[in-house]
Amino acid sequence: MLSILTQPQFIASAISFSVILLLGTLGELLTERAGHLNLGVEGMMLLGGAIGYYAAVTTESLPLALIAACLGSGMGAFMYGFLTVTLRVNQNVTGLALTMFGMGLANAVGSKVAGTSTPVSIQAYFEYQPFHIKNPANELIAYIDRAFLSHDLYVYLTILLAIVMTIFLFRSREGLALRLTGENAAAADASGIKVTRIKYMYIVIGGMLCGLGGLYLPLVQQGSWTDTITAGQGWLVVALVIFVRWHPIKAIFGSFVFGALSILGYSVQLNTTLAKMPIFNQFIMSMFPYILTIIVLVITSARKKAWGGPAEIGHAYFREDR
Repeated sequence: MLSILTQPQFIASAISFSVILLLGTLGELLTERAGHLNLGVEGMMLLGGAIGYYAAVTTESLPLALIAACLGSGMGAFMYGFLTVTLRVNQNVTGLALTMFGMGLANAVGSKVAGTSTPVSIQAYFEYQPFHIKNPANELIAYIDRAFLSHDLYVYLTILLAIVMTIFLFRSREGLALRLTGENAAAADASGIKVTRIKYMYIVIGGMLCGLGGLYLPLVQQGSWTDTITAGQGWLVVALVIFVRWHPIKAIFGSFVFGALSILGYSVQLNTTLAKMPIFNQFIMSMFPYILTIIVLVITSARKKAWGGPAEIGHAYFREDR
């Protein structure tokens, strides 16, 4: 098992897989920091993936594909925002409805380009590896290159985004306004912060990030569209936000851990000795990320002073109630 975990190919695959989870986590993290729990992450990832991939195949333009993915998932997030912010509908029910809506619409759009591979002109963008070392001097550098430096620009920009988001949340006035809105919307409103604007803005931006994560699956990892391509990763994102304690930097490492656990089952199947052991069954190992989340929740809940996340999550804000 240890030999599998330390293989540079496994680490590289885990990092690549974690990009989807990291973008989704950053998006849901923003939404929850604004005081809203959006269980529609799966639907938004599918919307972004389907509409973005459709644009990629029909236009063969990466910028248009990225814009289409943002518009598709942003549309779903805006619908969620209108229902939960303006109409004050239950957030859990709305999020579940968004998942079903997004899944149906995404599969309908994706079926138009099912079986079509990612255009060669777009593949060229992801074949570019800005930090790849062509002639490593020794085995250690070669190991580092294969594990950490042989990735496309999408991966590094996603990690950079998490760093920038951390600075934004904890070192800027707008970030403070967002955190205050999620902790006490009435106090934020009384201090002059436009609570409705904050909620709508970060719910939609969060949805767009989820869509970009969903686009990476058909565009890069699989190279084609299949129905319900995310296969539950949106639900994994919801658990991951809790696991990383609503912190963008921790999301980088948390996404890598969840990504590694998610692909571990497939990697173990290549080892005939481990594959025969019941505990290393692929389906059992797919539960590991959720089991880890439950363990963390139990540990943190036992701590009396542990922070349980933004206090406004799940609560509809009505200004006249102040």
